[in-house]
Amino acid sequence: MSPMFRVMLVDDHKHAREGMRTILRMDPAFEIVAEATSGQEAIAFTDVCMPDMILMDIQMPTMDGLDATKAIKEKYPYIKIVMVTVSDDIAHLFEALKKGAQGYLLKNLHPEEWHHYLKAIALDEAPLSRGLAMRILQEFSHKQQPKSEPSPLTGREKEILRLVAQGLPNREIAQQLDISEHTVKNHLKNILHKLHLENRVQLARYAFDRGITGIT
Repeated sequence: MSPMFRVMLVDDHKHAREGMRTILRMDPAFEIVAEATSGQEAIAFTDVCMPDMILMDIQMPTMDGLDATKAIKEKYPYIKIVMVTVSDDIAHLFEALKKGAQGYLLKNLHPEEWHHYLKAIALDEAPLSRGLAMRILQEFSHKQQPKSEPSPLTGREKEILRLVAQGLPNREIAQQLDISEHTVKNHLKNILHKLHLENRVQLARYAFDRGITGIT
């Protein structure tokens, strides 16, 4: 099996990079094309290696992973960036999403969970977990009222958006709405196009902003 996803690792700690390297090498779908030890190196190596995905540590000296993510996404918006950290601090999560990250991965997860999650990120199919969706909703509800401007989405599209925000994968959305998984994927493409968004995380943020979640 030839590698499907070219990955760059970014962490200033050697042992952390070794750990990520070991996990990814368990699955032949991943190929590690570069390793960087700082935000500046990550930016420079991206220009040369053009990875499909970057696993980015948050806290690094000189330039942290959040600023590096912002710089890389501004230049290469199609590269997937996943923040890898030991902390599940919700403030870090929000900041990472604002900088353009597609995901947020805890270092203590089982290797199989890494593989499943990263493949889903690469294919734009990674849902938020329900627990994480709840935490984001709670944070938003404390800080702001839902925006009320008109939505370009149809009723069906709003239903799908609501389920995305709840953390459901395409298969479960299809089951709940009694439609095919292929139809769900087509609806999601249309929703992303209408809202000028790139991924499910941004869709969830849009839904939370406007109170389209159905989470109580």
